[in-house]
Amino acid sequence: MLVFLDFEASSLARHSYPIEVAWVFEDGASETHLIRPAPDWDDWDSAAEAIHHIPRESLLRDGMPPEALGHRMIDLLSGHDLAASAPSWDGKWLSALLRAAGLPRHALRLRDTEEVQRETARNILLDHVAGEHLEEEVERIRTAAIDALPKSPTAHRALADAQGERVRWLAVRHAAQQFRNFRRHYNDA
Repeated sequence: MLVFLDFEASSLARHSYPIEVAWVFEDGASETHLIRPAPDWDDWDSAAEAIHHIPRESLLRDGMPPEALGHRMIDLLSGHDLAASAPSWDGKWLSALLRAAGLPRHALRLRDTEEVQRETARNILLDHVAGEHLEEEVERIRTAAIDALPKSPTAHRALADAQGERVRWLAVRHAAQQFRNFRRHYNDA
């Protein structure tokens, strides 16, 4: 099953670490967790805190230990197709979390949500659009579907951002299905 994953972090610096993670399955089931900093995680940027509004004290008090969270993620997410809007950043923080949990850093892998959107549309349209026009139609449908959604600012909270990725994917999937159904009807007429 497809899963949309998002992290918030201590900063965007080299030694940043994850402070919050959320995932949303394609069926809408979700989880979100604050992450207690590992002992050697000491990077903190007050400008980042001003964006995500998660004080370090909240992480120390309410955060889940990396060991427990890493194992929970492996148990729940292994074997699923994980997508993130910023896979290089989210992958960095996922690796840091897994390493802090004593787990292999590549035990879970992320794909780019834009590529997942394209793949979904491509699979729906494959038998309904001529090969030379398929990629052009996929991109047109993907862009139009996302542009048609109500505009809202990035929440900079893991669950809201992961849910937003799911909403965009659902919009692309729906638009591709509508286009396919229209083509079927048109070709049958």
